[in-house]
Amino acid sequence: MHQTSSRLLRMTDDDRPFTRDFKDLFSTLMVSLPLSTHRFRFKTYQFTFASEEAINNLGSLKFSQSNRMPDPKDSSRIVTTTTTTTFSMAKEMARSVCQRFMDARFIELADGKTIQQFPLKGCLWQLTPKGIHILERFCQRNGIQQDHVLKLLNSPFNTMRLVILERDLTTDKLSHDKTTTEVIFRRFVGPTPNIKNSVAVSDNDSVSDYQDGQTGVKLAENRKICDRLIKMSFTGKCAVDWLLDCCTTVERSETHEIVNLFLHYGLVQSVLEDKVYIQSNPKGKDFQPTKNAVYVITEKGQRIAGWIEPERTSVGDRNGDINISGNSNSRATSAVRNRGSGSPRGHHQDQRETNTTRLQAILNDAALRLLYREFLRETVCEENLTFYLDVAEFNKNFKAIDLSKPDAVRETLAAAYGLYNAFLAPGSPCELNIDHPLRQDMASRMTRAVARDDTSMYTSLKEVAGLFDRAQQQVFKLMAGDSVPKFIRTHKYIEVAGDILDDERLASGQSGLHRSGSRRYNGGETR
Repeated sequence: MHQTSSRLLRMTDDDRPFTRDFKDLFSTLMVSLPLSTHRFRFKTYQFTFASEEAINNLGSLKFSQSNRMPDPKDSSRIVTTTTTTTFSMAKEMARSVCQRFMDARFIELADGKTIQQFPLKGCLWQLTPKGIHILERFCQRNGIQQDHVLKLLNSPFNTMRLVILERDLTTDKLSHDKTTTEVIFRRFVGPTPNIKNSVAVSDNDSVSDYQDGQTGVKLAENRKICDRLIKMSFTGKCAVDWLLDCCTTVERSETHEIVNLFLHYGLVQSVLEDKVYIQSNPKGKDFQPTKNAVYVITEKGQRIAGWIEPERTSVGDRNGDINISGNSNSRATSAVRNRGSGSPRGHHQDQRETNTTRLQAILNDAALRLLYREFLRETVCEENLTFYLDVAEFNKNFKAIDLSKPDAVRETLAAAYGLYNAFLAPGSPCELNIDHPLRQDMASRMTRAVARDDTSMYTSLKEVAGLFDRAQQQVFKLMAGDSVPKFIRTHKYIEVAGDILDDERLASGQSGLHRSGSRRYNGGETR
């Protein structure tokens, strides 16, 4: 059985590809390339490709997922389902896409030099640590086992641990809330300051410090500005470099957006503006992404990062003390849950916490969802959350399907087979733990031949969507019962949930907040 569809990249309101489609296109291209060893200007470079190779492959790019399984009705018969997705584009469009890959820091010149435009030929390219991480996640999801790809993923070049930014499913825009911004900020500055003893070292163009995504932005220990000596400062360009290299940002404007949030929430502040940049870019009054603009981390930012002790804060004592341990865990979760669900909050409210409501709160809050994803990645079960969110996106697209468009049903069904082959088929690369009756029902439905007419195909699609809903519910229960109880005991969760509780109380004018002791987000102690 073979399901084929051609993909059009979904575009956002500001005319860029949706991040997920963009990363899938990049990964599909990398899998199609040999990524072999090239000799260039008397040096040898591993896992590289030429400009013309990438452009030629993008002209007609195919990606197939296959799954072999016994027929549920006849175990002696093997059924193979194959989903093929095709991308095709003209030569100049292919060059433009490669330019976007370069700008997003997915690829870089193998010799370490920089250029502004991706050329049609004559250059040798390699994947950045960020690009390798994106490729690795794609291969894990889709069961890619090509030898040349595995060699790259198992090589010393695979060092990055990206910050996976949460995005709105409909608009693809980044989350702007305060708590999510603080989570990103903690990674941006690192567990301890990344101080360089000279301005020349802190401001240079090298991004080798950021190979693992765990080290914070480079800071100059001392910088003289006019008659002032500024300690622990960084340039606008350094901030952009870190956010492009260590996060799933896909263009420079997103890095500007994030730093503007740091400024808005008082985590960093400007000490030297680049007035020349502001004159030519009036919208850059707050943040200038240049070497001439200098910023420092505020005292609030240092407390949020865990570099210095949090200050003792007391807002009355009417409701008693709240510590970031013990009972604060459930009370903080209540605040997050109420915020996500929109349920009324009250001074005397006392709602019973369950792991189900905790998980719903996590899924509704971008900051907690980001941390939960990282926790699941560390415990090797990220596929549960990925599947849950992918089904939510699939359902949104299925409900919004336009039956008047000839390929709409076919494309949605192809997406369904992609989900099935990745998560639910026997032996799939991210096979989930669902009960046997559902697995049999799913296999029986997915191994039937695809109908030729759109009406029958839509009927099949409705049945598949119902089965996905059942699988999603089972995965939700699994996460609520297994990983959530472990996650809510982590320092990172307690820190962020406690901050949300504080914000909720202060915003609603409640008193009774009294926090003291040491709280460290980056793996330190919580007292």
